Amino acid sequence: MRRMTSHILILDDDADVACAAQMLLRRRHGKVSVLHTPAALPALLAQAMPDVVLLDMNFTPGRSDGAEGLAALDRLRAHLQPPAVIAMTAYADVPLAVQALKRGACDFITKPWDNARLVAAIDSALAARAPAAVAAPSASALMGDSPVMQALRSMIASVAPTEANLLVLGENGVGKELVARAVHLASRRAAGAFLPVDMGALPESTFESELFGHRKGAFTDAKADRAGRFQAARGGTLFLDEIGNLPLPAQAKLLTALERREVTPIGADRAESVDVRIVSATNLDEARLFDASVFRPDLLFRLNTIVLRVPPLRERRADIAPLLRHYLAHYEQQYQRPARDVDAAALARLEDDAWPGNVRALRHACERAVILGAGTVYGVDDFGLPQAASVPVMMTAATAAPVAPVPAASGELSLNALERDAVAAALAAAGGNITQAARMLGVSRAALYRKLEKHGI
Repeated sequence: MRRMTSHILILDDDADVACAAQMLLRRRHGKVSVLHTPAALPALLAQAMPDVVLLDMNFTPGRSDGAEGLAALDRLRAHLQPPAVIAMTAYADVPLAVQALKRGACDFITKPWDNARLVAAIDSALAARAPAAVAAPSASALMGDSPVMQALRSMIASVAPTEANLLVLGENGVGKELVARAVHLASRRAAGAFLPVDMGALPESTFESELFGHRKGAFTDAKADRAGRFQAARGGTLFLDEIGNLPLPAQAKLLTALERREVTPIGADRAESVDVRIVSATNLDEARLFDASVFRPDLLFRLNTIVLRVPPLRERRADIAPLLRHYLAHYEQQYQRPARDVDAAALARLEDDAWPGNVRALRHACERAVILGAGTVYGVDDFGLPQAASVPVMMTAATAAPVAPVPAASGELSLNALERDAVAAALAAAGGNITQAARMLGVSRAALYRKLEKHGI
């Protein structure tokens, strides 16, 4: 297993719990630190900001109100570039976990945890951290004054105050989660939790437990009651990302929950009513969404009361220059590099590019330029673009729509280029379906997501 360069901090007063987490994670991540008291936080943060913090909620014997953990969460979130925080709570502390989510935690883990669940939560937090770090999750994060972006913001302002279920459509990297967060913050549920769930990364075997919860003894590892994501998001917004990658049997279970507005935890005798707003997102082409062999029509009609289409970057080229200025300024500040202009020829090349990875790819290109650029101005080579004038976009016969990028031939035979070609080809052959593409490549969905992020696809 390749070691990752991420830094994970475990903040827990129980030495045994911290040691168990450290042993689990140290083979997967570049650095795993342990602290037993929030008082030690300032000294560690002065040396290096971790990427993810596993934060216990209580540190003083006899206390169970979570005030110490919430105070530490507030201190962490106050930093300019805060880490992703995953709250660690006992099974009976679900209301406390919800409070932590409202105050900025990205997820919660109940103790004793399931190892696969903990690893998946950290991987998800790491994957989401880069986009979250560059822009606040609000409507203002949807930058751009192009007509299509103005229309999108106007649509968000109209539908956000309602309770209608929303379906956000768009290619990889366009900012679908930013749209979902903007809807939440402009809704009447803004004071509640915004809880994202990567549906494509949920193992089918634990789908019901993750979403609907379970009761103690319901299955072998069910050592205590556990709330699911529907219960944790009560009063707020549940964001079902990559909904198009959900297998058909799981789609049927989700449909039942949405129709009845209630869920039944595994092992429970009675259903529980849920009060959540559902916002879903997918990168699947609409034609494939209406294919009954891919997605249940009755579930689709439950999810797409309102459809928000997020335009690809190539359809709003006027926004490229402002986005460049924003991301370059952000990374110049983050890496303490001097502010520089973009060479006119480089700007023209950047505005002409097809940007198959959309805003995410542009963001990565800006970070690369800030780190590697050595001149007094940014040149085209600093952004790491292919040598061709633009990057062609692969088409599928089934959809006749852009699906995945094909790197321009550069004559360079490298593992990195070959990997990118393989990922792009598999995604195109699968019609944009992450699950099918991962199966073709022989990797997990989580691994494929990391490769998409790595190559800006």
